[in-house]
Amino acid sequence: MNTFWERFFYGFTIFAQGSSFLNPRAYAIMHRMHHAYSDTEKDPHSPHFFKDVWHMTMHTKEIYLDYAKFKTEPEKAFRGNYPEWAVMDKISNSWTVRIIFGVGYIVFYAFFATHWWMYLLLPIHFFMGPIHGALVNWCGHKYGYSSYENDDHSKNTIPFDIFLMGELMQNNHHKSPNSINFAKKWFEFDPTYPVILLLHKLRIIKLKKTWE
Repeated sequence: MNTFWERFFYGFTIFAQGSSFLNPRAYAIMHRMHHAYSDTEKDPHSPHFFKDVWHMTMHTKEIYLDYAKFKTEPEKAFRGNYPEWAVMDKISNSWTVRIIFGVGYIVFYAFFATHWWMYLLLPIHFFMGPIHGALVNWCGHKYGYSSYENDDHSKNTIPFDIFLMGELMQNNHHKSPNSINFAKKWFEFDPTYPVILLLHKLRIIKLKKTWE
């Protein structure tokens, strides 16, 4: 995508993720590590080395913060050409901004919630990023079926993954990590795939391939 759309989606991501915004550089490093060391001791979030999802998530958080704050230098293969701690990264990662978003969520509920139990959903909004990551990495490497032998424990947890936008087809993703379509079998559907194709048709992004 061009510079305009790159900046637009960067800003939109900050708005959408809000209090659980993830630093793109740190996330990219961890994701590359996850594929290179899938379900080994070097994997930053494999469920097979932790007794529960909480301990896996806290371990992932420590690695993420080390890379986000430049406390640890990643292996050369995972560094990439990421900008050095951009100003917006600093702002969006600050506790001040996270708290402002959190207060905004509470105000929104105060105006629109119609039952007291709806407020129980607030923690999900506060920690959407970690919760999403925990679901994908725990369930996607423990439960479901495998269509491909990837030398790891990746699974397709569900074939029609509407809630996590296809992310729970981890076995397919680890087989073809560069594919824009996580669905591979006739009964599988990746809801993100048609969105990507639409963005390509609108020339917001440019794909090298539209199949795989």
